[in-house]
Amino acid sequence: MSALLFTKSTLTRSKDEVYVAAVALRATKGPAQLLMSTAYSLSVWDLQHFMVIIKPSSPLLSQAIVFDFQPEDPENIYTALAALSGRAVPVTLGIGVVLTRKLRKLPRSRCWFVGYAEGNAVDKAYDFNNTWEVDLRIGLHDCRDYTN
Repeated sequence: MSALLFTKSTLTRSKDEVYVAAVALRATKGPAQLLMSTAYSLSVWDLQHFMVIIKPSSPLLSQAIVFDFQPEDPENIYTALAALSGRAVPVTLGIGVVLTRKLRKLPRSRCWFVGYAEGNAVDKAYDFNNTWEVDLRIGLHDCRDYTN
């Protein structure tokens, strides 16, 4: 019986862990930051940026990896206005970028465990990123859709 339990826990630990995290949207100092802060305080818009975090099971990869999709210039006032109004980001700003970066540890708040990945989740995320359309449309094709 104990061998069976040991085998089951070993299998679970050998899979990459997948998380979803949310952070507050950011804006440059000045009018854009004031606008975003006011909207957030009044709950006018759910101003959160969502991202996927993969914690690889491999001992060679000790850091978690973040994958997310955001505007090319997320702190631009016109991007903030488009996000708040629910309109498309202006064509000149309408390109999104898929970002990848490493984290030393998982966020302590607003980070939820989603499950275990079958196979190499990092490779699968890179494959997904190669097919993701970068035409950014807030509320239609944005970080929430990317994370889902």
